[in-house]
Amino acid sequence: MGMQLEFCGEWFTIAADEPFVIGREGPLEIDDNPYLHRRFLEISSHADLWWMENVGSRLSATIADPEGNTQAWLAPGARLPLVYARTSVLFTAGPTTYELTVVNDDPTFLPTRPEEEVEVGETTIGPVTFTESQLQLVLALAEPVLSGRGSTTSIPTSQQAAERLGWTITRFNRKLDNVCDKLHRHGVRGLRGEAGKLAVNRRARLVEHAVASRLVTADHLPLLEKAPSLAED
Repeated sequence: MGMQLEFCGEWFTIAADEPFVIGREGPLEIDDNPYLHRRFLEISSHADLWWMENVGSRLSATIADPEGNTQAWLAPGARLPLVYARTSVLFTAGPTTYELTVVNDDPTFLPTRPEEEVEVGETTIGPVTFTESQLQLVLALAEPVLSGRGSTTSIPTSQQAAERLGWTITRFNRKLDNVCDKLHRHGVRGLRGEAGKLAVNRRARLVEHAVASRLVTADHLPLLEKAPSLAED
């Protein structure tokens, strides 16, 4: 079996005889971000499978196949097998979002991508339907990641994203609540806190989910230039 990892254009070979560590130290020493664990993710080989484990104590990672058909939220202490030819990994530490790709030259299986459903004024991603303005909100937050794929980026604040869209902060926050609630009802984790409270890092989690699941792609970015519609309010 062979496994490689790509981060910011640099390639790393992962050996089967020792864990490959991702964090502030180890084979993939990302940077000196104080919000990032020294040892955050580990890739290792067990029982003829490659595994990714979250060995950190606070941060989580979003793991998905490149087509966005399957996705997992890897919380501290959790692990999952890397069964695809390519696996996308996104995570956020403090203000910075990171994206890397794991490549397996002997995958367990290859996914097929279902046809996308598109309706007038709405886009359906799996069982979730989004209005145009909801997609604009997600794009405003995800724009730096989509524009700078393969690099480290910072997610805009709510105020910055609202200004990008020409919205009031009140309208932005209301629609952000609606988007997070909708995804939460369809099983997306990390968008709400305990006992119905909003998750502190929900903007980062929303961007990770949207990019990994291909809810939004770089092809959608021109939608940001459309005049804001007030009809949905």
